[in-house]
Amino acid sequence: MSYPIGIPGTPWGPAEIAMWRSRQTKQRDFRDDVLRAIDALRDRFDVSEYGSLDYDGERFPLLAVRGRGWRDDRPVMLVTGGVHGYETSGVHGALQFLREHGNDYAGQANLLVVPCVSPWAYERIHRWNPDAIDPNRNFREGSPSGEAAALVELLAPLRGRVLMHIDLHETTDSDETEFRPALAARDGKPFEPGEIPDGFYLVDDSENPQPAFQQAVIAAVAKVTHIAPADANGEIIGSPMVAPGVIEYALKELGLCAGITGARYTTTTEVYPDSPRATPQQCNDAQVAAVRAAIGYALTHAGLG
Repeated sequence: MSYPIGIPGTPWGPAEIAMWRSRQTKQRDFRDDVLRAIDALRDRFDVSEYGSLDYDGERFPLLAVRGRGWRDDRPVMLVTGGVHGYETSGVHGALQFLREHGNDYAGQANLLVVPCVSPWAYERIHRWNPDAIDPNRNFREGSPSGEAAALVELLAPLRGRVLMHIDLHETTDSDETEFRPALAARDGKPFEPGEIPDGFYLVDDSENPQPAFQQAVIAAVAKVTHIAPADANGEIIGSPMVAPGVIEYALKELGLCAGITGARYTTTTEVYPDSPRATPQQCNDAQVAAVRAAIGYALTHAGLG
């Protein structure tokens, strides 16, 4: 598959990135969809702006939502969504969780939710920021991604205190038709077709695997939507399936969001919104079920539940 920007085999330069950016159009509104939803939560939660992004003169505030009664002697439960702006249920699942269950853990843990890490990409239904950078390979100090750098700075004071971090994502058919071909073209590499798994799966940390934690989340989500099977090679998106619905990545080494804090329990959800067997509401519900199961497991096994 040839991508319409760039010369095959040659990485993009500024001209190609500018051409790519010119093709991205706003398709939904961050303020209407996300900021208004967060504003409606201000009577029950503490909302703070941890940074902002300015792209072509347009300012995007970055908001974090905290449970009230924050105490330094309690563990932190961290939920992030919208690292990839096109992954809709990551954003709306985080917001739904806050509305329906955000106060369930008062007195047990400090809840911190960042519903939309990448607002520009949310509006354009894309994976990258305007500089054709994927935030989810750049969660590290000195990050070239403003989205990633702001979140790393927000979480730096909490290192060692975050017990659980769940990062809400989707794997979509457009990964195969748009985003992976664009990635290959950007990096001057040949595009190698893959297979999109039909169903929900999780990404554990290969450097700190927590199989029982992952299976607790899988069991909860299986009540809401179907779990992705392995392909003919025993893999999900090119990685061995180590347990039903679970693969592993080296989170910190790869600069992935779930690797920021060094939490004991980490996972990345992957919902499949393009399945004929799943509705958008089911995808949001699956994210909520995953968050609740992750927090519940962490509280119980830390002796706090």
